[in-house]
Amino acid sequence: MNDHLLLGIDTGGTYTDAVLFSEASGVVAKAKALTTRHDLAVGISGAVEAVLEQARAPLSAISLVSLSTTLATNALVEGQGGRAGLVMIGFGPEDLKRDGLREALGSDPVIFLPGGHDVHGSETILDMRALDEALPHLAREVSSFAVAGYFAVRNPAHEQRVRDRIRAMSHLPVTCSHELSSRLGGPRRALTTLLNARLVSMIDRLIGACEGFLERRGIHVPVMVVRGDGALISAAEARLRPIETILSGPAASLVGARHLTGLDNAVVSDIGGTTTDVAVLDQGQPRLDGEGAVVGGFRTMVEAVAMRTFGLGGDSEVRINDRGLKAAIELGPRRLQPLSLAATQHGEAITAVLERQLRSAHVGRHDGRFAVRTGLPDNLASGLQAQEQALYDRIGAVPMPLDGLLTSTPQKATLDRLVARGLVHICGFTPSDAMHVLSRQNQWNAAAARLGAELAARIKDGSGKPLAASAEGLSDLVVARLTRQSAELILSACLAEDGAAIDPAVSLAVDRALKRQDGIVSFSLALDRPLVGLGASAPVYYPAIAAMLGAQSCIPSDAGVANAVGAVVGQIRASVTVFVTMPEEGIYIVNGAGINRRFLKQKQAFDAAREGARSAAFAAAQANGASEPVVTVREEIDAPEIEGSRKLVEARFIAVATGRPRMARGHL
Repeated sequence: MNDHLLLGIDTGGTYTDAVLFSEASGVVAKAKALTTRHDLAVGISGAVEAVLEQARAPLSAISLVSLSTTLATNALVEGQGGRAGLVMIGFGPEDLKRDGLREALGSDPVIFLPGGHDVHGSETILDMRALDEALPHLAREVSSFAVAGYFAVRNPAHEQRVRDRIRAMSHLPVTCSHELSSRLGGPRRALTTLLNARLVSMIDRLIGACEGFLERRGIHVPVMVVRGDGALISAAEARLRPIETILSGPAASLVGARHLTGLDNAVVSDIGGTTTDVAVLDQGQPRLDGEGAVVGGFRTMVEAVAMRTFGLGGDSEVRINDRGLKAAIELGPRRLQPLSLAATQHGEAITAVLERQLRSAHVGRHDGRFAVRTGLPDNLASGLQAQEQALYDRIGAVPMPLDGLLTSTPQKATLDRLVARGLVHICGFTPSDAMHVLSRQNQWNAAAARLGAELAARIKDGSGKPLAASAEGLSDLVVARLTRQSAELILSACLAEDGAAIDPAVSLAVDRALKRQDGIVSFSLALDRPLVGLGASAPVYYPAIAAMLGAQSCIPSDAGVANAVGAVVGQIRASVTVFVTMPEEGIYIVNGAGINRRFLKQKQAFDAAREGARSAAFAAAQANGASEPVVTVREEIDAPEIEGSRKLVEARFIAVATGRPRMARGHL
């Protein structure tokens, strides 16, 4: 095979996908393996070994590896991540009330230090005494730190000094806000930095697992990671800024969908184990969210595709509300490990317990639920409260039924906190199990899925009637709920794109249209473009969803590995902004991209800003692995006319460098 091959890997919440891709002939081989959270290298090696075996290609034919992942997105949607310490320089406690920062912080510690800068980069004296007092204690309670300084995008000196002090005293990872965004808005930048710090260990483990496997197999080529805007960055950069990989998997799927279908206009919906991601393709291009990606309810400063991510997938928790006269089923947002998958891995530990619970005359409130450790390293379990540690110590590597684990009501909340830290999985009945009962999926243990369905079917509603008469009846209800909930999510994303303030989940008109309900007034709705369904389970879910939405269904043959395809066909893109301000007449300050200079002439300042942005973007693209980046510079100048003369408020020089990634030598 003369054509060089690109290896794409996508690590999702349930599956790790791999493809070997040729720029000349497309997908050469594709395979899946279960994502192994305790050791991500196991899932990666399983998928990659399978594609290498299929293609029978020499390792020397591989010239690039590119990785996309939903792990960061899933962690934020499910409220998971490591415990991080936030250091705010020049801010006060009242700033926590802005942009959802207090909600995002939760119980993680925060330190306020005097210092920071003004809009022109001039400093207020930095005082680090509070940090020095707290660090010895804090370093044992957190796994990383986030540092956010007042106007740090104009002068990062204080953030850098605090970062260096924390690293010297704690040896823990530190994220600075100026490294993530050049935009103003301190609290939102602090929020983005905090989330980044929580994700550092997770993405570091993923990239380390990938690189370790490649090293052992003798594949010595550049490794790229997909960013949330669909562009590629080097693995080294992704380790420093893991927040940029939120929406990495969805962005890769959008790039892959365009490549696989050739459609210029489409609604793209990608269903995974944990989330459903919806975006719109217009004239062949995804729209970028100018305000910053929203994930898990928090708006970040991360530039990403205008993708809406919902906590709904094949492995979503099935929640049954039995308080009303008629019981209602809701799905998500939390992911469970499906019973059928847990039984495939643990056999009798699952099925024997389910059979015991079925023999009981009474329905137990924890029937069909188990807890198992995720296998994260012990150092990521730091800072647990006494009751959390006690419960965690009782949970092992084999799933334990909740009816034996939880002996008091408060322990349920304690268990939920362990799940939120990513330390424990809950196993239970999911839509994937329902599909096994209905024989529409068959990769795992269908007998365990049936037992789980029979347990759930016994739950009685307010009128005393069981939820369903059989395992099949219960599974039909769950799949119907997934179809309806998916249709509502896709509709809400499309209506938001149209600027229509309609919530499909509560609109009676939408409800009648989706149900095709008869009446004197007939309601109908339809999408104006095809619905592209992606994900391993797309063929079993999306035909019904498209029919409900009055849309043409388009499911490409490689729908299950669209993310991995998108990972290798993307481009590198680096953007840098340099600012010019005028603090007083005849003085021009240039800030950004590491520049902090003063000029007496506007032209000199503009020339320096323009060249600084250009060279910084070029260097960033090269650092991200681009071979021959092309740079364009756009200028935005705010200079209103005041009393007959123009006065400069701010000028922004935005340089964007793009290019294809470098291939391994000998493969070009």
